[in-house]
Amino acid sequence: MEGHELLGFGFFVIGLWHLFNHIKLHALCPKSYTSTLWFPTRINRYLELHFIMASCTIFIAMELFIAPIHHQPLDPDGTIPFDHLHNFEHSSMGLAFLIYATFAIVLDRKCTKAQHGLTQLLGAIAFAQQFLLIHLHSRDHTGVEGQYHLLLQFLIIISLVTTLMGIGLPKSFMVSFVRSISIIFQGVWLMIMGLMLTTPGFAAKGCFMDLEEGPYVVRCSDDKALHRAVSLVNIQFSWLLIGVTVFAVSFYLVMCRCYREKVEYVSLRKEEHYCEDDGSNNDVESQSNKRSTQEQI
Repeated sequence: MEGHELLGFGFFVIGLWHLFNHIKLHALCPKSYTSTLWFPTRINRYLELHFIMASCTIFIAMELFIAPIHHQPLDPDGTIPFDHLHNFEHSSMGLAFLIYATFAIVLDRKCTKAQHGLTQLLGAIAFAQQFLLIHLHSRDHTGVEGQYHLLLQFLIIISLVTTLMGIGLPKSFMVSFVRSISIIFQGVWLMIMGLMLTTPGFAAKGCFMDLEEGPYVVRCSDDKALHRAVSLVNIQFSWLLIGVTVFAVSFYLVMCRCYREKVEYVSLRKEEHYCEDDGSNNDVESQSNKRSTQEQI
């Protein structure tokens, strides 16, 4: 499950980065706000996209060459064995996001008129690929493992829908805000899946780790233990939903307070600068006229 944890960490970092930038941009420019699917940095314009490309490359390498026992996923006759099908499915998810990041850079350098829409579409296709490969997974996700993957699909659908909505609603802050939260939640949930489904000590009461054709699978002794374990997964998800929501709204309030105070401070400094430049005329009426002229500008 190392791939789940690596992929989850990548989603968490990107989601947090998006949340920070969307709130900052909206706080500074609420009227002219326009959403985007990636953000440049001062260090490197494409640092975020390079991070996605590097993470996806490492993820694909782990699934196809590092995780397999013989460090290659094929049989001697060149066919894909059954127990390595999930490796190809997981790596295909990483490949979709790798293609998104690559073409996002190309579209930005070409400065095409359809850059925003095409970038959003590429991101939506990557999420759609992720959803389909998990929903139609070669492994029969049942029981505890199946419940983890079912809840993960809900998060992917939210990311997919909000990314598609971003094409037609580029000025909607709420669309970007919800998408960022869903990406963060995906990351946290994937890391928890990697931890809970591979650590014997975290198995629910009456359940155990069962080695079946390579990967570990959680099995329960009877229906009562299975029902309890699935219910615990649902409770875990609900608590995380509350936690992520509280974090996101609190983060929004703190960011808005910081950047709005910064904007007000800069505006106040500009007014003081203009007043000092006109030291020969200090009557209130002339200063009021000057401020009204600045506001019109």
